Amino acid sequence: MSTQPQEAPAKRLDDLYAKRAQAVAAQLTGPAPQSGATPLSLAFGLADPALFPTQELSEATAEAVAERPDAVLNYGPPSAELIEQIATRLGRQGIAAEANQLLLSYGSSQILALLPEVLVDPGDVVIIEGPSFLGAVRRFEQVGARLITIPTDAQGMDVDALEDSLASLAREGIRPKFIYAIPTFHNPTGVTMPLERRKRLVALGAEYGVLIVEDDAYGDLRFVGETLPSLAALDTEGWVLRVGTYSKILAPGVRLGWAYGQPKLLQRLSMFKLEGANGPFLTHVIARYSADGRLEAHIEELRALYRYKCQVMLDTIAREFPSDVTTLTPEGGFFIWSKLPADLSANALVPLAAKRGVAFLPGTRCYTNGQGDDAIRLAFSYQNAENIVEGITRIGDAMRELRATDH
Repeated sequence: MSTQPQEAPAKRLDDLYAKRAQAVAAQLTGPAPQSGATPLSLAFGLADPALFPTQELSEATAEAVAERPDAVLNYGPPSAELIEQIATRLGRQGIAAEANQLLLSYGSSQILALLPEVLVDPGDVVIIEGPSFLGAVRRFEQVGARLITIPTDAQGMDVDALEDSLASLAREGIRPKFIYAIPTFHNPTGVTMPLERRKRLVALGAEYGVLIVEDDAYGDLRFVGETLPSLAALDTEGWVLRVGTYSKILAPGVRLGWAYGQPKLLQRLSMFKLEGANGPFLTHVIARYSADGRLEAHIEELRALYRYKCQVMLDTIAREFPSDVTTLTPEGGFFIWSKLPADLSANALVPLAAKRGVAFLPGTRCYTNGQGDDAIRLAFSYQNAENIVEGITRIGDAMRELRATDH
């Protein structure tokens, strides 16, 4: 009796992936593909295209190419002028930065992705806020970090809880690799850490010998209140790495970020930038655009626009959301955080809002430990005022439907 040879299983490209690539979680950093009609989205922090400085950037590009074609278009280093401009801006913020204390990157997200590659072995502890920006936190998870979440309140990270956690870890002989914090216009909550809490955070980093990663993506977009010193400006012992970006103050598409910190750490990070230094073209263009005060004037325009749109959203929330929804008022940035009462679930609200053609980010997308079903993040940065009013009104209707259904 003859036996038929069994066919070999079909070969799949997926089988070639390394285990670490197979385990990579889906990205949570941008809009998910939508089927059917595009919803009115208040979910993601996109910049308002109405204020993209298209003409000025076109002029700066032409000027840079005409003035220094070899430096701009040939192989070469990034613009030294741009690095000097960043150092000058930091100087106005109380930070005396030298060129070797600055590293350019392809957006601040590249720095946040390089950090765990340089600092974290599987099982090492990384301390994060809860909630936090999961676009960065997922990178920490991917290299095997053991995440410890410190709660936040209306003033940012709870430094008492942080101190307790650091002391407990020290008793176990564990030294965390870094603390990831967004002290200014926090993503997702929008809150700003007050000065005394900032000082304590910096002091705790120095006391326990733990690097503090200050994600300052929104720091230039203050539209209410007094400017506070950054963690880096308060740091006298070199335990703070400050990460910034041009994405929020110029345009996300330029993909240009930077880090300020100890030169030896920046050197290690640069070793892991496998593509090498940032190219000359874009850095020279941005330096040329910024050289004549155009960047600072543009930031003032952004502050005025985002102040207006934030207030429109706050006013509409006060009018349209149930009175027992608690909303934090930001002093800058892109986001508003609303806490829901016990009988409203953020995840249950998502499909009801989608049915009305509007999207938001449920709080569960801002935690790694399953929390957040009692909160939603709302972005006022992208939509115009009319759409903000319409979107918040629809979400308020969805809340009332959910409440009626549950009762």
